[in-house]
Amino acid sequence: MATPLTFRDLQLEFIATEQQGPIAYIKLNRPPVNAHHMPMLLDLERAILAVRFDPSVKVAIVTSQLPRYFSAGADIRVIRDEDPEQVGLLSQTSKEILQRMRTTAKIFIAGIDGHCMGGGLEIALACDYRIASNGPWQFGLPEVQLGVLPGEGGTQLLGRLIGPHLTLRLSVSGESFGVQKAHELGIVDEVYEPEAYASSLQAFAERIAQGPTRAIGFIKMVINEGLDLPLQGGFALERELQNQLLRTEDVREGVTAFLERRPPRFRGR
Repeated sequence: MATPLTFRDLQLEFIATEQQGPIAYIKLNRPPVNAHHMPMLLDLERAILAVRFDPSVKVAIVTSQLPRYFSAGADIRVIRDEDPEQVGLLSQTSKEILQRMRTTAKIFIAGIDGHCMGGGLEIALACDYRIASNGPWQFGLPEVQLGVLPGEGGTQLLGRLIGPHLTLRLSVSGESFGVQKAHELGIVDEVYEPEAYASSLQAFAERIAQGPTRAIGFIKMVINEGLDLPLQGGFALERELQNQLLRTEDVREGVTAFLERRPPRFRGR
């Protein structure tokens, strides 16, 4: 039987990877602007699956290996050079890969230290949190200017995050906006000055990794999946996941630590 692939084992062409303790770094790496094409998306999928199945990874940070760009989005040359069926396949593949992030019971944090446009923003939207540096970065869904819609999940992911009206306005106008506006809209969760960005991003990930990560993953699942169900179905999913958590070591540790008036020492199991 083959040995399961761990995150540290990954060797990818368009994604640089690094693991620091329980934190996995997934670094987009296709110069000059991280414009993604099918091989890059498939590398991203491999990294996401390694995070999902590697028990040593508790949280993942999706960021860029390149300066000034998180990602400029899909490679425009694909739209120019390929037939519509191939372009549609790229779009569908991207949606399926980003959905793997949303259905993985671990937290993904987008660390944004550069321009974040189109499909790049859609990658960030598939993450659970978005933390940015306070730089001259532009955000937006400009696909309408090419005569297409934000086809890698942007209409649905952004609509669920900030509501349909604002999503319609941003998608129809194709306007770009800065990091402070992204924060005001609720697209970016936290903004840090450049000198504090990397340490703040790391500290945020460490706080999650030190928590009851199984419960955190279940909370993510019940929100992402339960809100698409009728209310009673959401209640049932919540009850089932809670019943599983009540049998874990972390629950026993959390209750004991509370009664003993000490910080809990969670182990994610």
